Amino acid sequence: MTVSFRKMHGLGNDFVVVDVRQSGVGFTEEQVRRIGDRRRGIGFDQFITIEPPRQAGATIFMGIRNPDGSVAGACGNATRCVSALLMAETGSDAVVIETVSGLLPATRTTDGTVTVDMGPARLDWQDLPLAEARDTLHLGIGAGDLHDPVGVSMGNPHAVFFVEDVAAVPLTEVGPVLENHALFPKRCNIEIVEVQARDRLRMRVWERGAGITQACGSGACATLVAAARRGLADRRAEVILDGGSLMIEWRDSDGHVLMSGPTATSFTGIFDGSLLA
Repeated sequence: MTVSFRKMHGLGNDFVVVDVRQSGVGFTEEQVRRIGDRRRGIGFDQFITIEPPRQAGATIFMGIRNPDGSVAGACGNATRCVSALLMAETGSDAVVIETVSGLLPATRTTDGTVTVDMGPARLDWQDLPLAEARDTLHLGIGAGDLHDPVGVSMGNPHAVFFVEDVAAVPLTEVGPVLENHALFPKRCNIEIVEVQARDRLRMRVWERGAGITQACGSGACATLVAAARRGLADRRAEVILDGGSLMIEWRDSDGHVLMSGPTATSFTGIFDGSLLA
């Protein structure tokens, strides 16, 4: 069996993208883990499949898997990358990406970047979900020097901590502890954020099932929402990640969060049979 793939990234947040609309090929958790091994496989932050749409109005369905093989509900940077592919394929400047978390409209801007409507920020404790009822503005947990995050769901769970200096936080130590905290029955993405100005936020991220990544689109959205809810930022701001910057807007009219940024293809290839055995 020959299966082609494309390696893409959004600000260094990297993906293996496989179009299975015609082949219908599926991938087991073990196969995803083998492909995700950065020494023995290819490596990625998320494994993306382009599938036939399941809902009316969608251009395609996008499957999202983490390097450990688990399913992810949302990935903003992957949505932008796949949107760019589909726009090149169709010649359109607008597509709709279907995920397990809902429909995500995307448009191409005049400078070539892609803007995705990530849908409304969900702020109820059951939306994340949490193991018990709590005010998501003050979750009241912590690890090390991190304390009292804001909880936000962008189709996947996020806990956003505000700090004086993101570079000083040992994210490799506290990230896995917080990801697997008992408050998060489905684990959680962990963001640490330094407020540099009301329209500029510096963020680092520990992604659920992936660890530290160069960028996280849904995490950048959650960061802006959390900062605005705490009164630390305006509803539109630049979010600076390790791999570059995204522009995020939390729209006042309907609560939807818009994310804009660049996409890139690194290379294309064919899986070796050993990865699919």
